Amino acid sequence: MKNIIKILAVVMFIPFLQSCGYNKLVTQDEAINQAWAQVENAYQRRADLIPNLVETVKGYANFEKSTLTDVIEARANATKVTVDPANLSPEAIQNFQEAQNGLSSSLARLMVVVERYPDLKANQNFLELQSQLEGTENRISFERKKFNDTVGQYNAARRVFPRNIIAGIFGFKERGYFKADEGSEKAPAVKF
Repeated sequence: MKNIIKILAVVMFIPFLQSCGYNKLVTQDEAINQAWAQVENAYQRRADLIPNLVETVKGYANFEKSTLTDVIEARANATKVTVDPANLSPEAIQNFQEAQNGLSSSLARLMVVVERYPDLKANQNFLELQSQLEGTENRISFERKKFNDTVGQYNAARRVFPRNIIAGIFGFKERGYFKADEGSEKAPAVKF
């Protein structure tokens, strides 16, 4: 008789777990991990393009070596920072974003310097790499938005009743977002 009661308790508990949202939280948690992997994939693509870009630019003897060194160092620093998908806290994402912003900044400086070299700007390899880099930056933006959307759905789901109770019991913690860079809400001043 006791065994039958235990079996009935387990059988009744399974639908409770399904209806309370545990499975949905697990599914959404995995969706965040998958979205984060795509963010890292897009950033990795950018990091992979940089050595080819640097080699193409190096061919121009008068090109500023310090600019190339800055790009190489920023790439190395950006690839050192990794985030465990299980710990996507706002702080971890901020550290990752800061490392990537350093690389973005050095790439922007490289492109400004390139403007002084018409032959380089006309080089087919450089033009192709520049186009690929632009496409990759668009992909990064898309993947970051998709990641934030996925995190938003998960964070909202873990806060509603009765999932908030299940989330607390099973340790489903709030996940962090990518945030805009400080000061990006202000339009840049354009001077002619």
